[in-house]
Amino acid sequence: MDTKLRTVAYDQHGAPFDGALVLPEGAKAPVPGVLVFHGWEGRSEGQEEFAHKLAGLGYGAFCVDLYGKGRRGSTPQECEALMTPLISDRAALRERLLHVVEVAGGLPELDGGRLAAIGFCFGGLCVLDLARAGAGLKGVASFHGLFTPPGLPIADPITTKVIAFHGWDDPMVPPADVVALGAELTKAKADWQIHAFGGAMHAFMAPQANSPEMGIQYHAATAHRAWTGMAGFLGEVLV
Repeated sequence: MDTKLRTVAYDQHGAPFDGALVLPEGAKAPVPGVLVFHGWEGRSEGQEEFAHKLAGLGYGAFCVDLYGKGRRGSTPQECEALMTPLISDRAALRERLLHVVEVAGGLPELDGGRLAAIGFCFGGLCVLDLARAGAGLKGVASFHGLFTPPGLPIADPITTKVIAFHGWDDPMVPPADVVALGAELTKAKADWQIHAFGGAMHAFMAPQANSPEMGIQYHAATAHRAWTGMAGFLGEVLV
């Protein structure tokens, strides 16, 4: 299926942000929408590639910008400098996340009543935080995301369905964190799934990831399995 992309400028507290919307070619609006949350690098071509794949499945995909227009990281140091202020202030991060859900829900091309979100690495943490916050999403999918709770009030019950795809050999999310997330979601009465993949490290969805000494490595088989699982999940929650 052919797809098309257009930029979407929005703001929060006077600060400009630079998102992008990818739609199935010829689709009749409004279509179910999927927000795509980037990793620590910020808005990226890789994020847009996932958005095009989602559009190929028939969804409208909104590439979220969490850092601000033109703010991108090209080195680990730059990426960390952009991400750390938000990781360090989860209340401010939650406000930004909820705002962008409102932005996406207000786009005429998307069905605001049928929205989901996916995220990678830092973005994986973000979509879990949206579920915790009680955002109006049908489902969220976290790929090699961080599971650390935000230390903020959690929706009870969590009505957003949750699926997490996790590399078992990811040093950033040890097994204790996996168990803790399951316990947290169970306590909040969520409909949840955690899929753990043996032999997979952090960033298993990112073809450019190649630092196994740091526990960061693309894993093609796991990437395929996780994406296939997500497609089935979206088909369930965005009916």
